Amino acid sequence: MKSLKPFRSLASRHLRPEELGTIYRLLRNAFGHQHWWPGESPFEVMIGAILTQNTAWANVEKAIRNLKDAHQLTPQALRVMTKPKLARLIRPAGYFNIKADRIKHFISFLFSEYRGSLKRMFSEKGESLRQKLLALKGIGPETADSILLYAAQKPFFVIDAYTRRIFGRHGLYDPSKTYEDWRILFEKFLPRTVGLFNDFHAQIVYLGKNFCKTKPQCASCPLQRFL
Repeated sequence: MKSLKPFRSLASRHLRPEELGTIYRLLRNAFGHQHWWPGESPFEVMIGAILTQNTAWANVEKAIRNLKDAHQLTPQALRVMTKPKLARLIRPAGYFNIKADRIKHFISFLFSEYRGSLKRMFSEKGESLRQKLLALKGIGPETADSILLYAAQKPFFVIDAYTRRIFGRHGLYDPSKTYEDWRILFEKFLPRTVGLFNDFHAQIVYLGKNFCKTKPQCASCPLQRFL
């Protein structure tokens, strides 16, 4: 049996930014619509975005379930909840004391800036809201953009480790560039629509989890033709 050709990143044909739309269509045709983010409300999405830092999504789901079962997944409930109790409920998500602190900071922000109203929060212009989120303790660019895209329905492309791995391997962009460099690149060469940004990022996550792993499964990958 003939052995498979090994993965060759920088020796492979490099993707061009103009091909991002083609990449999305290939992934969409291969995997179907991903219906991401898996949350029942915008507020759940925002709390999930904080909880998912440095942990698997399955663990986040357990933490979210704990909050729901305790009837505590509302801004008002989390505002008055003690930090130790919150930490206990979100324990499955890992780093529970740190994440409890971050959630409490976010809730304080929501009430101080918008009187606890998501409608008021989401009515703010995207770039202004992004800068306010980035100023919060424990909210980095990926978390902020996840909140903006998946909860606030504002067109900011989310760059995660899968994005950098996949497109770095395909030579689209220098992996040493910053998060903002990557985000600007994607937003420049794609139609700036919430639906496309949402599903494209979800497609990237699926590809990274199932094909473009540490040991990539190139032979069966939908992007194999680009190697």
